[in-house]
Amino acid sequence: MPRSAPRSRNGARSSAEPKFAPDSAKGEAAKKPRPAPERRAHAASLAGILELDGQDQPPQGRIVQIFEVACRLFAQKGFDGVSMRDIAQECGVSKATLYHYFPDKDSLLRPLALGITKSLYLHVAGHDDPARPAAERLRSFVAETARFFERYRWAWIAASTTFWSDPKIRARRERIGWRDRYEQLVRDILQAGIDAGEIRALDVPVAGRMILGAVNWMPRWYDPKGPLPAPEIALRFCGMMLEGIGAPAAAQPNDSGLRASHARP
Repeated sequence: MPRSAPRSRNGARSSAEPKFAPDSAKGEAAKKPRPAPERRAHAASLAGILELDGQDQPPQGRIVQIFEVACRLFAQKGFDGVSMRDIAQECGVSKATLYHYFPDKDSLLRPLALGITKSLYLHVAGHDDPARPAAERLRSFVAETARFFERYRWAWIAASTTFWSDPKIRARRERIGWRDRYEQLVRDILQAGIDAGEIRALDVPVAGRMILGAVNWMPRWYDPKGPLPAPEIALRFCGMMLEGIGAPAAAQPNDSGLRASHARP
């Protein structure tokens, strides 16, 4: 669990620590600093998905900023390719300051990996309505997954690429549990469609993997500067899928036409 900010002798939060500069990276990682309101909103958004042991309230301030940098570096270089020194330099703080909050990289990875997977399932399941036709539920599943990835791109890439580096078996198993719930949801949607005659008889696990493989890879190639938002691209994926798995009476209109400009080279 991250430690709270140090206090001065009179009990006030110390202001002597170096200013944090989360977007000071050079090269590919370099970004222009976000406007203050956008930065605060992004930090609050990330804070809401972190699973920190023993804390009932989302973390704030420097702790969230450290998580922002760590997840971006983990995503770009892999867990083993990032050191605590790298994170400290990217944050603009000393190693001593970083170690005050986090004893090691694992203490940064665990809350991120568990939180992002749990939040993905809760987000997608929260938009699912079992009373709707299977095609509509499937569109909701892929669109909301893409919307979540668009919002938490670096966090998702970091969590997925570092998944097997998590040394805590308990946390890993808990994350697998949330992942399994998420994957089971798409299988349940497919099975409901088959039972209702909306989707032709097929191998549900294989079809589920096909859908998950298509949408879960989006954060790695999707270009936010492209002409279409991620949910719209996901819906085009879904249209192509439904053309292949839908029953004849439930055939969907041609919804393909994905342009190469939406993907990075």
